[in-house]
Amino acid sequence: MDDAADRTPLDAAHRTPHVYNLYPRLAGQMPAWPAHAARAASMGFDWLYLNPWHYPGFSGSCYAVKDHARVDPLLLPEGHPDKHYDPVTHADGGLGVLRETLSLIRAQGLHPIMDLVLNHTSRDSLLVHEHPMWFVRDAHGEILSPWAIDPADARKVTVWGDLAEIDNAGSSDRDCLWGYWIHVVETAVQLGFDGFRCDAAYKVPAALWRELIGAAEALRPGILFFGETLGARLEEIESLRESGLQFNFNSSKWWSFDEPWCLDQQRAQPEWIRSVSFPESHDTPRLWSESGGRIGVQRQRYAFGAAFASGMMMPVGYEFGFQRRIDVVSTKAEDWEAPNADLTAFIARVNRVRREHPALTSEVVEAVMPLDRATLLLEKRGPSSAAYLAINKDWHGTQTTDLPDAARGRRVLRVCRDNAPADEQAGAHLELEPAEVAYLV
Repeated sequence: MDDAADRTPLDAAHRTPHVYNLYPRLAGQMPAWPAHAARAASMGFDWLYLNPWHYPGFSGSCYAVKDHARVDPLLLPEGHPDKHYDPVTHADGGLGVLRETLSLIRAQGLHPIMDLVLNHTSRDSLLVHEHPMWFVRDAHGEILSPWAIDPADARKVTVWGDLAEIDNAGSSDRDCLWGYWIHVVETAVQLGFDGFRCDAAYKVPAALWRELIGAAEALRPGILFFGETLGARLEEIESLRESGLQFNFNSSKWWSFDEPWCLDQQRAQPEWIRSVSFPESHDTPRLWSESGGRIGVQRQRYAFGAAFASGMMMPVGYEFGFQRRIDVVSTKAEDWEAPNADLTAFIARVNRVRREHPALTSEVVEAVMPLDRATLLLEKRGPSSAAYLAINKDWHGTQTTDLPDAARGRRVLRVCRDNAPADEQAGAHLELEPAEVAYLV
């Protein structure tokens, strides 16, 4: 344990986290990770989120964990004794290399976040044989796989056949099962993790999250738990009220600025939790590909997301306009792309402005003009100040927006422009370049 345990829980990094998602297999073997962390730190990120690094099951998906005590061999350096899995003869499962890597990441000023997957394992997990009572079973005693219904068409059902569903709520051996998860969390904190991204958080009992957060806090005060609740119903999110989760992820990535649903969702967000925006994730297509390689759109969605909620997350490669979608089974280090752009200076600028103007990181956001126009003006209200986001929805043409009296005279921050005037003040109208986002502070 190091002196990070004494860190103040409510410093800026904890109130308004800037999260860089380093997908482990794309980054390659662990000795390469600190260089990526240095780049993330130079852009103003203070958290580094790592997708599952554990030993995977037969499908190869990093989200189908076979062994929680061993590192994925793809991530271990050449020559490491655990590069090839041996259930009997092994060193430390690669955890020593992971501990050293996390120490180097923390030295860059970044807080590591671990992906915590509690609602399933791989079907060939060691736990299936060692603790058969921990899993959901059908009437014939067969282990069930997680499944989901397409909200748009109830006839379409997706079953993840490589996974085995954990019975965290009803297992007859629940105390032992929950004790195992506590051990997983405590081990991760001792390795150097400062936070957890909680996969499908709404599928795990709030009481279990509360136990895990308490165990983690006992080792490292101020540790953060980010609940992944995308696609959950409002009542499912509300069921986590007593969980202790501090953040979830909002759906602003999918908002086209024309319908009220995104603002309605944010308005309905429970008061006990804050949210994190993202322009794309490991679960979505790359925006560069979706937009046809428009750098203005790449800037727009980051600048918008960064001023929509308390937290901001960005996956590795966004800063370079990567276009290949991350695949949790097949993506490897060989899929690293030649850059299509270099947005590192732009992202650093936006992250710096977020810190300088707390109103931009408020959860309170309202539209101050009709949504059917070519431009959009959003008002952000913080505890002691307000700010405005002016957005040009048009990817191709310049648009002018009218400004209300409350927005006039404010300083205009043209964060999407590399060479913008530093002392521009808003008048009655504001001209916006194609896809431009400007902050009025």
